[in-house]
Amino acid sequence: MTIKTDALIIGAGPCGLFQIFELGLLGIKAHIVDSLNHPGGQCTELYPDKPIYDIPAVPVCTGQELTEALLKQIEPFHATFHLGEQVTVVRPEEDGFYVETSAGTKFHAKTVFIAAGVGSFTPRKLRFPEAEALEGKQLHYRVNDPQQFAGQRLVVLGGGDSALDWAVELAPKAASLTLVHRRDEFRGAEATANKLRELAAQGRAEIVLNANAAGLELDENGRLVAVTIRDNSDGETRRIEADQLLVFFGLSPKLGPIADWGLDLNRKTINVDTATFQTNIPGIFAIGDIADYPGKKKLILSGFHEAALAAFAAKAIIEPGKKVPLQYTTTSPIMHKRLGVEESED
Repeated sequence: MTIKTDALIIGAGPCGLFQIFELGLLGIKAHIVDSLNHPGGQCTELYPDKPIYDIPAVPVCTGQELTEALLKQIEPFHATFHLGEQVTVVRPEEDGFYVETSAGTKFHAKTVFIAAGVGSFTPRKLRFPEAEALEGKQLHYRVNDPQQFAGQRLVVLGGGDSALDWAVELAPKAASLTLVHRRDEFRGAEATANKLRELAAQGRAEIVLNANAAGLELDENGRLVAVTIRDNSDGETRRIEADQLLVFFGLSPKLGPIADWGLDLNRKTINVDTATFQTNIPGIFAIGDIADYPGKKKLILSGFHEAALAAFAAKAIIEPGKKVPLQYTTTSPIMHKRLGVEESED
């Protein structure tokens, strides 16, 4: 069975979710596919508790809170979610595109929106023989529940934003926390680095720079008991007792099947027309971090703007020959009807 839809969105991160809203305002119902088992993309997969400050009219929210608010906002438009599925095939056919997922779900879509962030992404992992068996138990590449690290002896590897953010967050809760970075300087935000330095000055954290993890020490039951690090300047090694090891070496983004769809690619992004956010293939749009154009800024709020313009361009394809008027939400009959708001007689 092939599902017929006017719009298919690939990627259920914040931009993909907001695309549902912008399409819904124009009377277009969407299906949305994501390889993760839950909506939210990187915001909920990697940084659910990380604060976000640049959403208009929202002084601060976490990635999880932003996702929940977007899900609430799009409720009136009844989008259909296909989670835990990766889009493997996209090819043009008459009046649209044939789309198939890894689960065998088939679509005929008049328009396709790629909101896949950096594509499929996996954390860069620690390359020790013992690492795989510890993963998800005492070795972590992301933090789902900060409370599980309370009272634990923590070793954090990395010097970017994720490593610094979580070190600052977890140090006050931990029995001890040592952050190890292979360089002399951090790659993350200086303000966060300064907070970690303050915690170190108070004796609540330790910072070890210019050093790498050299090995993992396990007990007879296969449990992690210590991490060995090596100083890059003199080769000296040191043993740090640890209950939990958090590794933040960054992400390894992969376009995956997207690379085979005939799109105009710029490394791992897709070139678009900024008037419509359409790709080189008419009817396929790209928004969010995966879209590229001169002056591009990889911000969530930029992706929201891109979703709005892409929706108007898609409407013109779905209903050719009809003018697509600008519709303000304050006067939108669709919103009034779906939210049960009575229209003013003025």
